[in-house]
Amino acid sequence: MTTTEPLAPGSLDVQPTPLALLLLGREADPKSERGVECPGDLPAPSDPDLVERARAAKAKLGERVFVLGHHYQRDEVIEFADVTGDSFKLARDAAARPQAEYIVFCGVHFMAESADILTSADQQVILPDLAAGCSMADMATAEQVAECWDALTDAGVADVTVPVSYMNSSADIKAFTGRHGGTICTSSNAKRALEWAFTQGEKVLFLPDQHLGRNTAVREMGFSLDDCVVYNPHKPGGGVTAEQLRAAKMILWRGHCSVHGRFSLDSVEDVRSRIPGVNVLVHPECKHEVVTAADYVGSTEYIIKTLEAAPAGSSWAIGTELNLVRRLAKAHPDKRIVFLDKTVCFCSTMNRIDLPHLVWALESLAEGTVVNRIVVDEETEHYAKVALEQMLALP
Repeated sequence: MTTTEPLAPGSLDVQPTPLALLLLGREADPKSERGVECPGDLPAPSDPDLVERARAAKAKLGERVFVLGHHYQRDEVIEFADVTGDSFKLARDAAARPQAEYIVFCGVHFMAESADILTSADQQVILPDLAAGCSMADMATAEQVAECWDALTDAGVADVTVPVSYMNSSADIKAFTGRHGGTICTSSNAKRALEWAFTQGEKVLFLPDQHLGRNTAVREMGFSLDDCVVYNPHKPGGGVTAEQLRAAKMILWRGHCSVHGRFSLDSVEDVRSRIPGVNVLVHPECKHEVVTAADYVGSTEYIIKTLEAAPAGSSWAIGTELNLVRRLAKAHPDKRIVFLDKTVCFCSTMNRIDLPHLVWALESLAEGTVVNRIVVDEETEHYAKVALEQMLALP
């Protein structure tokens, strides 16, 4: 379980409207990635002095602060990141900076949790906006996963099932994985994680992204679609029978990324008709039919490296988050780089971390006030770390 440490209620001198309460996610389940109350007076987005204020606050803090910027963040935020990367790389970067008293994580809630798990007890992890969650991580709660494990137990297969959880999951889900002898994976090492899991048991419960699990098992490991069954936590018994659970090799949680899930086979066919010779490069969180139709498939880091190595004059349609695609297009003007879907889409929760929130967090820290601290309780941290360490030990 994770707790947050916002400012004291008495420090607020604004009266939010009902709509503002809704947008801020106030009254939400504190375990949810949808976000909780995010207090504090933020600078206006149009404030022309924001950049200078961010620079001044960061300079005042010096080496006491370390700012992490996920690849999907806005350019205005990335400008102030000491390092950029995917969620696990950033969490490890934070752990490698023990001299930094404050870790300001410009990403989403589960990423800040991972950083808190991997950093030392005297480091404090800050999430500039507590409402920056992850829709995918929200699709698997601890209670739902416990019910799923009960269904596996009733079907007589829990003892031969190894949980493998994607990095994009809450600390509670990572802890569940550690308690049951499983491992965490990233989009880069999902195949290695599954290969290891099948040396430990006969089946895998893959959480929470069904597409990464299916694509890895079928596309990279030779499984068939018939080897996979989808467990839907919103249906009695997961919407599957005990016989189906006993027959399946991959038990996929019914979760997905709201950005990568929007890409369709029509998107691929449309861009091929519009741009002759285009290379379609997508993230493995995309649907199976999209991944099958693409030319290249890989993690965020793979996408970046592929474009860096691509020849000048080549054309690319990228199926991942728009902030990254725009940044890549700007970095490689000698190549034609477009978003795979004509209706462009940002990750709405990643975009909650904007310059006003970052300035507020940095200025508060510079003034000696810790805001929006993310704290994972000791038991959850212990078992989540067990699962993370198993990932680090993968052959």
